Amino acid sequence: MTQPRKIGDISFWYADIGLPSQRRKALAGDTTADVAIIGAGYTGLWAAYYLKKADPALDVLVIEKEFAGYGASGRNGGWLTGGFAWNHGRYARDRGEAAVRDMVRAMNGTVDEVIRVAEAEGITADILRTDELMVATNPAQLERLKAEVAHRRGWGEEARTFEIGKAEADARVRVPGTLGGMIVTNVARVQPAKLARGLAEVVERLGVRIVEGTTVTAFEKGLVTTDCGQVRAPFILRATEGFTATLPGLEREWLPLNSAQIATEPLPQAVWDEIGWAGHEIFGDFNNAYCYCQRTREGRITVGARGVPYRYGSRIDNSGAPDAETIRRLTDILHLHFPAARPFAIDHAWCGVIGVPRDWCATVGLDRATGIGWAGGYVGVGVSTSNLSGRTLADLVLNRDTDLARLPWVNRRVREWEPEPLRWMGVHAMYALLRIADRREAAAPIPPSRFARLGNWLTGR
Repeated sequence: MTQPRKIGDISFWYADIGLPSQRRKALAGDTTADVAIIGAGYTGLWAAYYLKKADPALDVLVIEKEFAGYGASGRNGGWLTGGFAWNHGRYARDRGEAAVRDMVRAMNGTVDEVIRVAEAEGITADILRTDELMVATNPAQLERLKAEVAHRRGWGEEARTFEIGKAEADARVRVPGTLGGMIVTNVARVQPAKLARGLAEVVERLGVRIVEGTTVTAFEKGLVTTDCGQVRAPFILRATEGFTATLPGLEREWLPLNSAQIATEPLPQAVWDEIGWAGHEIFGDFNNAYCYCQRTREGRITVGARGVPYRYGSRIDNSGAPDAETIRRLTDILHLHFPAARPFAIDHAWCGVIGVPRDWCATVGLDRATGIGWAGGYVGVGVSTSNLSGRTLADLVLNRDTDLARLPWVNRRVREWEPEPLRWMGVHAMYALLRIADRREAAAPIPPSRFARLGNWLTGR
């Protein structure tokens, strides 16, 4: 396999627009704020945006270890879906089915809200309204597809989720072996780093302070301690998502699951004539170890998947550099689904971590006794979820009794992940079982493999 021309260096999205030529200044000693936000990714920036829009007099300080958009916000697959990976039944058991339907409606509205803000604030992020297309290429996948469509429609997504047959799926994107597809409407493709950078610039114009190169070493009621000084604030919001495990005492709060992507060189029109994809749908499959892809602004294909999913001890990647085995797996997926792209080079490979709670369900909340809030656990679909988190955090800080503040994910806590080596063994066993299931399902027309069910049960997925 030919190596990508560039590996790591945060992500292709930053190669596309350039890494920041100059970092924002670090915290210059002790200070105070009305709200201190730890983490300058989507969640922290959206929270800052809605807080300042609601109360321009608020003093909001965002503290970032690297630079704004360094984490998953600048590395993700660019899927703005208005949905997220969660178990409806788990929320329903806590708060009832009506509350879950409210959650679905709120999440579905995030696509329009992100686009509204981007247009109003002049954020240019290659945003393109389109559909999501997920295809099935064997009978077991087709069974999962039908179940997923029924599940989504049963929880209030009848208007935007439906099944299509082979002919219609092929008319959109020609993938060898396609048997059918699932369409989700009212989604969008974005350039993630452009969105993160643009949002950071907007909140600064509103008067939010962002400090970079500042490492948080501890936080407690009313106080954030960093390597550059202390911040006293009545409200402290933790918006660190996949990097939460790097904070003292939170090593087992959310598991930093690794996800990786590759980007091809720009493909000639003859290749696109063969593949189709004229609608620029965000694209994936119904493998158990699924992939996520997009056709970029300049005619590349990006392919993302889990690869080697977890590093022992909740360690974080080195500036987005994936391992060789992960790159190989991603390249195999590219060539399997888009064989016309096989002769063309891989320009970039990169990776990053996403936050995974023990029950795989996102959460947002605020402890009013301490003033400490949090949001995250997006399990890889945070582009839209983070917007809803930011709006909800703003309502919680301002103590507003809104529909968002009453959604079933608010103040929901789950137990920690197991200590090592148990969590390393569990996560790697899960993905090994998912890959076994995919191989068995591809080899013969069998029902969905029990290996996948076992793998998901093992880690509570």
